[in-house]
Amino acid sequence: MKRPFLSRAATFAAGLLISASALASETGGLQQSGTDLDDKASLQRGAALYMNYCSGCHSLKYVRYARIGEDLGLTEDQVQANLNFTGAKIGDHVISPMTAEMGLAAFGKAPPDLSVIARVRGSDWIYTYLKSFYLDESRPLGWNNKLFPNASMPNPLWEMQGLQQPVFGAKTASGELPVEGFSISQAGSQTPQQFDQTVRDIAAFLEYAGEPAALKRPALGVWVILFLSFFTFMAWLLKKEYWRDVH
Repeated sequence: MKRPFLSRAATFAAGLLISASALASETGGLQQSGTDLDDKASLQRGAALYMNYCSGCHSLKYVRYARIGEDLGLTEDQVQANLNFTGAKIGDHVISPMTAEMGLAAFGKAPPDLSVIARVRGSDWIYTYLKSFYLDESRPLGWNNKLFPNASMPNPLWEMQGLQQPVFGAKTASGELPVEGFSISQAGSQTPQQFDQTVRDIAAFLEYAGEPAALKRPALGVWVILFLSFFTFMAWLLKKEYWRDVH
């Protein structure tokens, strides 16, 4: 009678191991972004960077300009002057001016909406992806990406990062040359440390955009804990009153 149970348990354990291996393979090699949603200055910088370098192609269709201003401590005038380049109203969603047809013509596919990219991929993936572009003359746009090979976009931050060349490893059995690292052939406007912070700020902003309520959750959590503590105390008093007659 125990064998079927043991067999099911073994199958379940094997499934967990396979899933864990697949997850490790998918996320292997990611760099730690070090994002901090409590760092409002980082979120403000990330919002400005995103609007200047990303929003021309990628929308945030679930986020409104007004919500960004409220959560990041910006006035309506600051939002409209520094983050809104499409003439949208303060209560509108962040929609890119690039249509799907324009994206298809320019890149071969429509640029995806990035509202929930951090929830799907994680901030570490975004951080690593933005640092992994390199020059590749074999690609139509002249760029490739080590983390996401054959990405259909150029490096939007190359002026700050510089021109990154691939450093290839030993040829594989299939004849491929894996990219093992990078070298800078032309310096950008930022030092490597400054560029790391730039990419970290963008990743932090996209992490925020994926779940704006995360900024307020810690404050709400305190009230929830206090309510549960008070409810537990009242339940204990009620239990004590009920059992008084029993004893």
